[in-house]
Amino acid sequence: MNRDDSLQPVRNEAAFMQNELESVEIDLLLEGIYRAYGFDFRNYLRASLRRRIWNRIQADGLPSITSLLDKALHEPGYIRVLLNDFSIQVTEMFRDPGFFQAFRREVVPHLRCLPEIRIWHAGCSTGEEAYSMAILLDEEGLLGKSKLYATDMNEEAVEQAKRGRFGLKRMQAFTKNYQLAGGTKAFSTYYLTDREHARFHPHLSESIVFAGHNLATDSTFNEFHVILCRNVLIYFDSALQHRTHSLFHESLAEHGFLGLGSKEAIMSSFKKHYEELVPCERIYRKIGR
Repeated sequence: MNRDDSLQPVRNEAAFMQNELESVEIDLLLEGIYRAYGFDFRNYLRASLRRRIWNRIQADGLPSITSLLDKALHEPGYIRVLLNDFSIQVTEMFRDPGFFQAFRREVVPHLRCLPEIRIWHAGCSTGEEAYSMAILLDEEGLLGKSKLYATDMNEEAVEQAKRGRFGLKRMQAFTKNYQLAGGTKAFSTYYLTDREHARFHPHLSESIVFAGHNLATDSTFNEFHVILCRNVLIYFDSALQHRTHSLFHESLAEHGFLGLGSKEAIMSSFKKHYEELVPCERIYRKIGR
């Protein structure tokens, strides 16, 4: 046995202890954020959170996770930095155009029969998906009897969504998505522009209620005919996914529709409550209480 081989068990033990210490520090950070501010990331997937935590530590030149907790607890306003780091804000207008095509084809005919339509966009980020749905419903003649509730735990994202203003450079990609999603008009008819931004017409936002809501801690607040929560559950562990599915099942009207992201699916314990309406686009219909 050479010298390096004899040191391997010591190195393995040191690495194990370092990983254990890091896990304890992350637990303390997430518990501290929850107890001090009410934002609950304790059941988010650990690998994704760990990466974001270390990115923040490196960006701020901090020595440890514990020092990050100290800043979060004692530096005014710093929690907003962490909240933006931890909450996922990747979105765009008519993201995954095939989903909106399928929604227009398979779901809209059922919505026409309702005297009023309530739709919940859970985890709405900065509002692109909610505005996309408002445009789709407008083109189908349903926006006037619809109310869209768009919620997110990130208050800054919600405030940005309320403004309905997006970078002008993003409009080209949004226009392409809109066309692929089956849009029936020129996309530019829905917004006005200045040198840097596009602002959507007020008649779209008048049908949208933007508000704060945390899927990890908050309860149901209405009964909905459609719930859309796309590309959010992939960041939750199984316990938080179960809580969220339970919340959606409780909030969804009988025969209502649930739309998930392309890499998400109904948990096995809830499958008996839904039929797959458009399996490839993750659109489900509730079939019982």
